[in-house]
Amino acid sequence: MILGPKKLLQLVKTKKLVEGLSERELTNPEGVGFDLRLGEVYKILGDAFLGETHRKTAEIELIKKYDQKKTSSLKIRPNDFYLVKTIETVNMPKNLTGSITPRSTTYRSGLFIRTGNVPPGYCGGLIFGLKNEGPVTVEIEMGARFVHIQFSEVKGGGNLYRGQWQGGRVTARKKEKQV
Repeated sequence: MILGPKKLLQLVKTKKLVEGLSERELTNPEGVGFDLRLGEVYKILGDAFLGETHRKTAEIELIKKYDQKKTSSLKIRPNDFYLVKTIETVNMPKNLTGSITPRSTTYRSGLFIRTGNVPPGYCGGLIFGLKNEGPVTVEIEMGARFVHIQFSEVKGGGNLYRGQWQGGRVTARKKEKQV
């Protein structure tokens, strides 16, 4: 079952389900979840290794960060790919999972989001890929609403997230054994 705004806002207040929400989302959320904002943008550098038991993600460079005191934006050319992080963070209880989808204006502009499931037990920032698959350069302001998160109940059991990305780190600094 997908949770509606009244239940979500209650969980935000009592369990800190999502921290850092905008005033708009706290007072008048749209649909059945929350719109999340662009907080950090990273360029991927170097090589990566994904093995059977070990991995090392590529190096990254922070190229933009949201600052509520000044407006800034990023121009994303066709085929540019970045790792992005939301301003908001989540604290997923054991009975909920989150699904992230792009807002329609995001893909109508040619930007595609590469997301995954937010598992029960995960706490931290949300990081995923952003690629301009369209034919034109797109300018996006830091702090712009660009994805939507919905929360669903987990029934029949499930396991808590135990991965190494807990806390919202963006990359692995060295080769490491997978959990």
